[in-house]
Amino acid sequence: MLRPQNELGPFAQNKLIARRDAIRCGIAAATGASVVSCAVAQPAISATLQPQGADDRQRSPHRFDMKKSINLWAFPYPQRMTLRECLLLAKHAGFDGIELNYDLDNDLSPKAGTKELVAIRQMADEIGIEISGLCSFLFWPYPLSSNDPAKRARGIELAGKIGQAAHDMGVENVLVVPGAVHIPWRDDHEPVPNDICDRRAREAIGTLLRQAEKSKISLNIENIFFNGYLMTPMEMNDFVDSFGSPHVQVHFDTGNISMFQHAEHWAAILGKRTKNVHFKEFTKKGTDYSLETFRPLLDGTTNWPAVMSQLESAGYRGYVTFEYFHPYIHYPEALIYQTSDSLDRILGRPDQ
Repeated sequence: MLRPQNELGPFAQNKLIARRDAIRCGIAAATGASVVSCAVAQPAISATLQPQGADDRQRSPHRFDMKKSINLWAFPYPQRMTLRECLLLAKHAGFDGIELNYDLDNDLSPKAGTKELVAIRQMADEIGIEISGLCSFLFWPYPLSSNDPAKRARGIELAGKIGQAAHDMGVENVLVVPGAVHIPWRDDHEPVPNDICDRRAREAIGTLLRQAEKSKISLNIENIFFNGYLMTPMEMNDFVDSFGSPHVQVHFDTGNISMFQHAEHWAAILGKRTKNVHFKEFTKKGTDYSLETFRPLLDGTTNWPAVMSQLESAGYRGYVTFEYFHPYIHYPEALIYQTSDSLDRILGRPDQ
């Protein structure tokens, strides 16, 4: 769907190549140059750069039936873009969906009631982009397994609000971090013994599950190597299966276990439990084991063909969502378009 240029705001200058070519040919015609040369030369160049048939040097030769999504953290929101501008940019860049983040301020927060949340969903529907799920950093300052009872209680409260927001917006997928032994990027987290972390995490998800079943949302448990909990796919499977409910599934993150493990192995072992997916690029060549280690898609060591093959074999047909925490300082829309192009290549989507 085409949008008025003025509504596209700071990224209105991004034009399709086809339009530039048309303008160039029009100028040639106006100045008396040969229009035929414009029409004939371009296909010849394209034929040289893009050989006929499937070519796995350019993109996957196999088309995967999954949907492209991107997390809002990749946008300079709210400092330089409004939520509407982010949704428009994601749509304009070719994404099927966008994952939104719940925090203590901004558009999705405890300050937003049902009316405001419904309005966000209506805005997304008007623009023509789906909401692939809700995510939040609030599980870190308020861990569900914290040694501080007040933090645990606040974490349960906020997780419930995230679930209610998803219900109000008609969104099924809710990412949940059930517990943490260690949180390396926070200096206010007291380490929690593994067995106690496990017990508290199970109690917390059991509490949240009652609301999830009534609201018809899915609590998707994310694998996170840095927090020292659910460190293997077998542990994840045991945790999820213990609830015996279709409302507790897995949010598989390819990057969060890639420091010492391999995403394609997890995808195969998690199987049909995977309800939603984060694509995070990771490089095993580096030595920085922090949030800074994640990269733009394809600028790492992830074996994407193997990951895609295992996801497809497991029957996954949902969203693959790029998650990245560092919007570009200059020309931030470039990251969005680059990511869309990379996902097209990973998914084997035809050249646009």
